[in-house]
Amino acid sequence: MKKKFLGILLATSFCVALAACGGDTQTDVTPTPEAGVADATVTPEPTEAAPAVDEGTTNTMTEDMISITVSTNKTSYEAGEKVYYTIQIENNHELYVVNKSTIEYKNTAGLVAANTLSMPTELPQVFFGESYEIHGELIGNDSTFPVTGEVPADTAPEYSADPYNGTKTTEKISVVKTNKTVTLRPYVEFMYGGQRVMVRAIVDLSLGMEKGKFGLSEYVGAKRTTCHDPSIFKDVDGTYYIYGTHMTMSSTKDLLNWTNQDNAWRNAFDNATRDKIKEWNKDSGSWYGYLWAPDMIYNEAMGKYCYYLSANGDTWKSNIVMLTSDSATGPFEYAGSVVYGGFTAEDWTQTDADEVLGTTTLPDRYIKQGIKNGKWGDAWPNCIDPTVFYDDEGNLWMAYGSWSGGIFILELDEQTGLRDYSVTYETHEHSDAYFGKKIAGGKYVSGEASYIEKIGDYYWLFISYGGLEAKSGYNVRVYRSNNPDGPYADALGNSSLFDKYVFNYNQANKGVRLFGGYQWRTFSVGEVAQGHNSAFVDDDGRAHIVYHTRTTDGSEGHSVRVHQLFLNKEGWLVAAPYQTTDEKLDDSVCTVENVAGKYEVILHELDIDYENLDVKTPEAISLNADGTVTGYYEGSWSLEEGTSYINVTLNGVTYSGVALEMNVENLSRKTFVFTGLGKENQLTLWGSKMTE
Repeated sequence: MKKKFLGILLATSFCVALAACGGDTQTDVTPTPEAGVADATVTPEPTEAAPAVDEGTTNTMTEDMISITVSTNKTSYEAGEKVYYTIQIENNHELYVVNKSTIEYKNTAGLVAANTLSMPTELPQVFFGESYEIHGELIGNDSTFPVTGEVPADTAPEYSADPYNGTKTTEKISVVKTNKTVTLRPYVEFMYGGQRVMVRAIVDLSLGMEKGKFGLSEYVGAKRTTCHDPSIFKDVDGTYYIYGTHMTMSSTKDLLNWTNQDNAWRNAFDNATRDKIKEWNKDSGSWYGYLWAPDMIYNEAMGKYCYYLSANGDTWKSNIVMLTSDSATGPFEYAGSVVYGGFTAEDWTQTDADEVLGTTTLPDRYIKQGIKNGKWGDAWPNCIDPTVFYDDEGNLWMAYGSWSGGIFILELDEQTGLRDYSVTYETHEHSDAYFGKKIAGGKYVSGEASYIEKIGDYYWLFISYGGLEAKSGYNVRVYRSNNPDGPYADALGNSSLFDKYVFNYNQANKGVRLFGGYQWRTFSVGEVAQGHNSAFVDDDGRAHIVYHTRTTDGSEGHSVRVHQLFLNKEGWLVAAPYQTTDEKLDDSVCTVENVAGKYEVILHELDIDYENLDVKTPEAISLNADGTVTGYYEGSWSLEEGTSYINVTLNGVTYSGVALEMNVENLSRKTFVFTGLGKENQLTLWGSKMTE
């Protein structure tokens, strides 16, 4: 069919060509008037057509609401004639400032600057709502575009004396540095000296955030603390304690201002206790340098504060020890080990594995996938990162593990706080007679710092994916289950288990990520690598997540944050956009009139460049009173009458969550916020109503 069409096209073209040349295959059929008959057709006098106005060529490229336009004053030039061009930048990206930048040119060879100042390469800072233009002059060099005739007279266009076109701000605006970038490559094509040529501008733009317009008196601080891998515990007197890696501890009354007590805490363990802790792994160095990620509970049956501690050693030789005290601040005594890792046929009887397994020889599976052949982690866990909790029936559990073989769970004896030796486990891919039941991870997929807390109707498994350093993509994921020992699944039904290796840092949409790296306009730096959390439900029923965060300041320094957790209409956890300051859900104030308005929103997309400390920064939208959403994103929104439940639909995805009033982080000013989970993509969306 294509060949037939081509043949018709060629035949038609051939006939037209012959007609144009006066070929004899075309007969002149113009009628000739008969003699004596007046010619009815009057031929008008020819008139001279108005010359066409050459308005030049123009090309605009837009990304992230930043536009750059390149234009020339003509579409065709003779060799030796000057080309006058304009580059205009326009910033329609609300909340953002385009920082000073440089232009790289990729012009057709032979087009050169008409003089030393006629090819400008710098663009100034451009604020939201502003535009700016620069002008340049090019000419063709003689070797590429030889002049063969008379060059037309040079007629330079008139340019505006005010390149900002009256939109330049006179207000001093503070700008917060971000990692947000935009690259635009607009180009124009035109004729020069009979040849088609091109002018291309390549502009790499960095964007800063316009800092919120708040008075200095409105900024408030918080007394931060450093505690790696914080595990929360609330004592009977209302004091909150967090216990962390390397024997660190801090306390607070309000979850915001902390008092560091590291030195006093380390002194709560005498030398005899320290020696008992490292009996199995015999790690060298400082006595607390190898002690990681603890957890604290009060055991009512024992009448003791029970402190579970990771004693990590080389070649998987780790164990989780339990220490007891009559106080949350010590002193503590060694009570025993719950589980051991890294044992071999030579030393396994130094553990409780022979008692649990009921054999006199080490089963072959711990040798084939063992220490000596470097395959321990193929199947078995590193015995660290304990989380200890009671279920609704009063049974005591401990989940533990890290990367490698995955996260396992064991039942404990409420009377001793140690392993319940009366409970047995099957041995298969997701269970082992000694290590217990596997509930998450496996196959060296990243995943550590498990924490289990009953919130609402479900047991929630928190787990941290990625590497813990600032540039390694650390982030919290959440799964839920009806049972303390699983199975656990996310909002899309994905299991928390992995049966083959995948790279799951930020790319794999498995597990609900409560938040990723982000930076509000009240932050001087972004917060990244949030993780190794704990969680708790306070006496008033409000749930919270406690975690450590690093920042984009280029260091590995970290500090503790506490955010409130809520359940959306579908029963999934969502985290408040700001750290907690005793806020509460109040259905009576969640009206369309109160909630509607202009918001800055952060969409916590998974695919971020964490290796370059990328963070998500806010975009501007409006929740309009008629239920529409306009601005950077478009869509709709609604409130469920008489409740705090909110739905915000952006670009076809509905985020289900709650709305409430909160203090803006770092300010003494309240505003409405919302937090929601995407039903279709299980991404988190945060919104904060603008108050400037």
